[in-house]
Amino acid sequence: MLQFGRDPLGHSGRLFEHYGQVVLLAKGAKTNLYSPLEDCPGTVLAYGPEATRAASTQHEIYLKFPLSGPRYRLKDQSQRTAPLKHFGVGLFGVNLEEHRQHRRLVMPAFHTKRVESYRDTMAEITESFLDGWRIGEQRNLMQELRLLTMRIATRTLFGEDIGAHSRSIGLLLQEAFSVLANPLTGLLPYDLPGLPFHRLLTVIGELDSEMRRIIEQKRNSGRDADDMLSILLQARDGESGLVLSEDELIGHTNVFFVAGHETTANALTWMLFLLSQHPSIVVDLLDELESVLHGTAPTLEQLERLAFLDQVVKESLRLFPPAIFNGRVTSQPTEFCGYELAAGTEVFVSIYHTHRMPDLYPEPARFRPQRWDSIHPSIFEYNPFSAGPRMCIGWQFALQEIKIVLAMLMQRFQLQCAPNIIINRAGSIVLTPYGGLPMTIHAQDLRFQQGIGGVRGNVRELVDLPA
Repeated sequence: MLQFGRDPLGHSGRLFEHYGQVVLLAKGAKTNLYSPLEDCPGTVLAYGPEATRAASTQHEIYLKFPLSGPRYRLKDQSQRTAPLKHFGVGLFGVNLEEHRQHRRLVMPAFHTKRVESYRDTMAEITESFLDGWRIGEQRNLMQELRLLTMRIATRTLFGEDIGAHSRSIGLLLQEAFSVLANPLTGLLPYDLPGLPFHRLLTVIGELDSEMRRIIEQKRNSGRDADDMLSILLQARDGESGLVLSEDELIGHTNVFFVAGHETTANALTWMLFLLSQHPSIVVDLLDELESVLHGTAPTLEQLERLAFLDQVVKESLRLFPPAIFNGRVTSQPTEFCGYELAAGTEVFVSIYHTHRMPDLYPEPARFRPQRWDSIHPSIFEYNPFSAGPRMCIGWQFALQEIKIVLAMLMQRFQLQCAPNIIINRAGSIVLTPYGGLPMTIHAQDLRFQQGIGGVRGNVRELVDLPA
C-alpha cells in the first residue's frame, strides 16, 4: 500500500508486468484505499478492454463512492466532520436508482446547447489571461493553467454575480482537494492542529459556509441566470418530482469544479509539453489553425473543421488521460476477468495502461496524432472520460475548453522547456508533473532553437522523447 501510495502508476505497472492484466495489490491484505466501507477484502488492479467493460457497464455490481474515500465514514464524528457528508460526493457518491435520478437532474446543465453557450466565456477569459503573459518570462505552466481553468470553472459554475467571492470559492475548492490528496490525511485522520486532516476539516468548513451563502444569494436574487448552479437550483425530476437538497447542491458543484478544473489543467499541461518536444507536429497544427482561424479564437463551427487539432487532443489524452484509474467497489460477489471477487472488493481499472496496449496502439509510447487517421478504437479501448452509465457528464465541456485554450495559446506563443529540465510524475487520481512545469514564453515564430530534447526524469518512462 505504501509503494502504491508513493507511485501508483509505477507500482501498478510493475505489478502488471510481473503478474498480467489482473492483480491483487497485496495478497491476503484487507486494503482500504478508496472504499469507505468497513470491510474491504482487497484491492484489485486491472487494465484492458475486458476489465473496462466489466467495471463500467455493470451499474448494479460496480459502485462508486465519494472522492473523500475512507474519510467519508468519519462524517458523523463531530460538527467539524459534518461537511464530509457532501464534500466530494455529487454523482460519485450515489448509486443505482438514486444515481439515475441525480444524473437526470444535473443533465440540463451539461446539455450540448448549454455547453456551447459557454464558448464566449471560455474565449474571453483565455484572451484576458494570455494578455498577461510577456515574451521572455518563465512561468510554471501547471500553476498558470490551474488558474486559467479555475477562472473558467468558477464563472460557468457560479456566474459573475458573486463578485469578489468568485476567487475565494475557487481557491478553497482547490486547497480542499489538494489536502485530500496528501497521503497523511488518510494515514492520520485525527482532528488535531498541525495534521493535514485538521486542515482539511477547516477548509471544507469554510467552503461549506461560503457555498451556502452563494446558494442563498442566488435563491433571493429572483433572476434567471445561465450558470450551472442556477440551473441546478431549478432542476426537478419529471418522473419523481425530486429536487436537489442544499447538501446535494454543494456536493455536485464542488465535484464539477474539481473535475472541470484540475483534470483539464493537467491535460493541457501535458499537451503543451508534448508539443514543445515535437516541432514537426506544431508546424502541422499551426498550418491548420492559421488556415481556419487567422489568429482569432475558434467559433463552434470552426472547431468542427480543426481535424488535426482534434487528433492532437485525442493522442495526448491517450498518453496522459485526465484520470489514471477508474475506481469501483463490488456490491456483491462477482466474476471479473476470470476471477471471483468478494463483495466490497475495490477494483481500479487503469485507463493509462489500457491506452498503451501495443495491439491496440502500435508504438504506444510515441506521440503520433496521425495514428487517428487509421484507428477507430471502441469506447472500452479508448476511454479518457470513462464509459457506460457513469461516463463523465462534463466530457463535452472539457473538450470544448481544451480545444479553445490550445488553439488560442498556440497561435500566440511558443513554450520552451529549460535545458536539461527534470520532469517526474506525481499524483494518484490525476497525473501531474511533480513541482509543476517551468517553461519560457516565446513568440510563436516557428523558430525551434532550444528546449527540445535533454529532458530528464521518469517522464521518459511515460512517453518517447527526443534525446
